[in-house]
Amino acid sequence: MGKLISTLFVSLDGVYQAPGTPHEDTRGGFTQGGWTFPYGDADFAGFISEVFGRAGAFLLGRRTYDIFAGHWPRVTDPADPIASRLNALPKYVASATLDAPGWSGTTVIRGDLAKEVTALKERTDGELQVHGSGALVRSLLDLGLVDTVHLLTFPVVLGAGHRLFTAGATPTAFRRTAGRVTAAGVSIQTYDTAGHPEYGSYALAEDA
Repeated sequence: MGKLISTLFVSLDGVYQAPGTPHEDTRGGFTQGGWTFPYGDADFAGFISEVFGRAGAFLLGRRTYDIFAGHWPRVTDPADPIASRLNALPKYVASATLDAPGWSGTTVIRGDLAKEVTALKERTDGELQVHGSGALVRSLLDLGLVDTVHLLTFPVVLGAGHRLFTAGATPTAFRRTAGRVTAAGVSIQTYDTAGHPEYGSYALAEDA
């Protein structure tokens, strides 16, 4: 069975909304889109290229799919490490409303998310990668289907926007397996999911 790998960009205050361009996601009046751009140095680009090089297929939420589909099919350089993979490999979109996707190689998945994604993992040669798609990632974590998370934390506080983890998120433990910091200050940490959190106490023995 292939592994499901999530790659997410977040601010220091946990916002994942509209990291790439100013107008890609203005829900709630969000006006700070494109906040990752100043940190896109060679270290960052190298890591992202590494990630895409391991992809076997992509699983995306509807909003991220629409953003990607509006950009990457227009990048036709076969040497581009991101476009070459996104345009050539299978793409699956979890959506109840997308009927006629125009991006070649796209399949819409509906119905039982756990069943559908488990089947995708079983038949994917290489990593089944989720990029962005925060709401979808939360659902997949709830279902226990995420194997690894690459969490890229950018040195900026936005003060507004959609947060990755909100109240009611399923308690989940993670085990750090790798990490680095780019020259521009982006913390890139890789975590494998590790079941439920464990708990203890710092209370003195006589107070326990």
